[in-house]
Amino acid sequence: MSATRAFAAPGGTNLDNLGVRLHDGTATLRVWSQNASSVELVLFDESDLDWVTDTVRLERRPGSVWEVTTDLLQPGTRYALRVGGPHGPGNTFNPETLLLDPYARGLAQGDGYEEWRSVVIADGFDWGGVQKPRIPLDRTVVYEGHLKGMTKRHPGVTPALHGTYAGLAHPAMIEYLHSIGVTTVELLPIHAFVPEPRLLERGLTNYWGYNTLNFFTPHAAYASDDARKEGPEAVLSEFKGMVRLLHEAGLEVVLDVVYNHTSEEGIGGPRSSLRGIDNAAYYRQQDDGAYIDTTGCGNTLNTSTDAAARLVLDSLRYWATEMQIDGFRFDLATALGRNDRHEYDREHALLRAIQDDPILADVKLIAEPWDVGLGGWQTGNFPDGFLEWNDRYRDRVRNFWLSDIDYARRASAPVGIGGFATRLAGSSNTFSDERGPLASVNFVTAHDGFTLHDLVSYDVKHNEANGENNHDGADMNRSFNHGAEGPTDDPAILAARRKAMRNLLGTVLLSAGIPMLTAGDETGRTQRGNNNAYAHDSALTWLNWEFEPWQEDLRAHVAALTRLRRENPALRPSRYARLGEHIPNASVMDWYDQNGETMEQQQWTDPGNRTLQYVAASTPDAEDFNRILLIVHGTETPIDITLPEAVEGATRFVSLWSSADEHPDAEERVHLPGDVLPIPGTSMHLFRVE
Repeated sequence: MSATRAFAAPGGTNLDNLGVRLHDGTATLRVWSQNASSVELVLFDESDLDWVTDTVRLERRPGSVWEVTTDLLQPGTRYALRVGGPHGPGNTFNPETLLLDPYARGLAQGDGYEEWRSVVIADGFDWGGVQKPRIPLDRTVVYEGHLKGMTKRHPGVTPALHGTYAGLAHPAMIEYLHSIGVTTVELLPIHAFVPEPRLLERGLTNYWGYNTLNFFTPHAAYASDDARKEGPEAVLSEFKGMVRLLHEAGLEVVLDVVYNHTSEEGIGGPRSSLRGIDNAAYYRQQDDGAYIDTTGCGNTLNTSTDAAARLVLDSLRYWATEMQIDGFRFDLATALGRNDRHEYDREHALLRAIQDDPILADVKLIAEPWDVGLGGWQTGNFPDGFLEWNDRYRDRVRNFWLSDIDYARRASAPVGIGGFATRLAGSSNTFSDERGPLASVNFVTAHDGFTLHDLVSYDVKHNEANGENNHDGADMNRSFNHGAEGPTDDPAILAARRKAMRNLLGTVLLSAGIPMLTAGDETGRTQRGNNNAYAHDSALTWLNWEFEPWQEDLRAHVAALTRLRRENPALRPSRYARLGEHIPNASVMDWYDQNGETMEQQQWTDPGNRTLQYVAASTPDAEDFNRILLIVHGTETPIDITLPEAVEGATRFVSLWSSADEHPDAEERVHLPGDVLPIPGTSMHLFRVE
């Protein structure tokens, strides 16, 4: 039985072909509503979205599917739904409200905040034979960015394309992405979304886009002016054109998708689609109709019902096929795996259906493994086939290079190097052997929180511009300003901050797992201490493409690190090694102290020991054998290191990269086992073992 038939409407009718399907010069519209008593199709004039041109009643079919076949639905037709039903707890029917078809492929907006209409789309696009790049997981380097923010100020992008789908696929952007060595662009939400009314009242907007209006339509505001003027078909075509050009360049496109809630907010919020079609079936709620909100956004999609789960699955299949998307990052993914008791279940039918669906077999599935409900933190507990944002990695790495250093200046370092080493080696204490290190998406920053620059420049958040009296955003940031809060001219503080950024970037790009960079971190972008800039569509959040020399140096470090990651398979194992066994595509790891001796058990937890030498040897089945040595020194006091003599077969160590260098050193200096090297405070040094 195919995955699409895993969800069946009550009565046994499958939830196939919902929405509009064009055929033989006519079209069939199918809408699911278990509790409705009437469903009506409302058609509008193409240029005046308030002018109703016709109405047609849908007939109820078995399984609570409402259906009509009519020649009034043609490509470009603007339409809406009216749904009537009983009153009572859980129901919010109003037969006068105009609603969006949840499966609409196109949208058109009238004058008001809620004046949206569905648009019939004739799918089709000439992909020119371009295929998905299908980057192997071990070679994936994710670059998380905002579609508009990445190109809004880029001087090499045609001004008319600034902040657009076409702008992201401009040759100047493709050249830049290649130059820093990323493989996979992860876009903040591009499903059609709207700002919350409370933000509009404060003169702000929902810049990030985590407030979805429709799961099948690309956000029109990210299309060029010309495409928007031509209509939804042109917007769709521009989006597909972006994907095709990025694929031609060998770059993947992953979408951050928000299926956990919708823009309808809590009871009393906008009634634009699901709430008016069948509120009781689509949203999690108590017996009295009060919403169960595990997202913090007012509502939570009830994926324990077949209709809601199938809506998510159908949307994923559409974007993976018709739009050729390479993967999905699931916002607040724990909410999607909650059962009919509202408890997280890693065997949830929707998670299984996504994992097992043959149409989704070649896409990357990335879970944000938490929500804000009871039992919401589930890092390491998603099914096989899902990758996960590793917050444990983020926190440990930030602590090691920032919080611990801050603490050590006032007393002594609070912990040793053992926990950091575990994260560096692939987080085997979080992910099972079956899933391996590539289940971990390693990051130290993301869109949500401080930028890399601000992480090393501020001790506390500065979110006053958000209009919430600095109460919003995380208070626990594990950041360190290195001696001054925010901007400073002190050369020693600035040098320490630059080195801290290099250490953080070096850790992410040299760790086992899948590295993720936040757009702009490679050049030290700042948001002036705002760690929750979701409401700012301005120069605060757009990437600045005018770089100072230190920013060019930082970008050069990222380019060098991604290249070294490609060239050294020992840095990117797909499996965990096991003592005494040969595991293909694992990395056999040996650990040495500053004296070149094998690490003793007590050294791992000793706060006085924050230095190690880490040798990783690959066990490849398709690449050449490779070994690396990485030195990590986690105190501000310089130290002398003795290179290990016990590395079997090693005759020399070739220097490849050091975080102590302001600009990457291209010279591959050779050192011998037993050589003593001076290592600057708080730094890393990478070697190839030969």
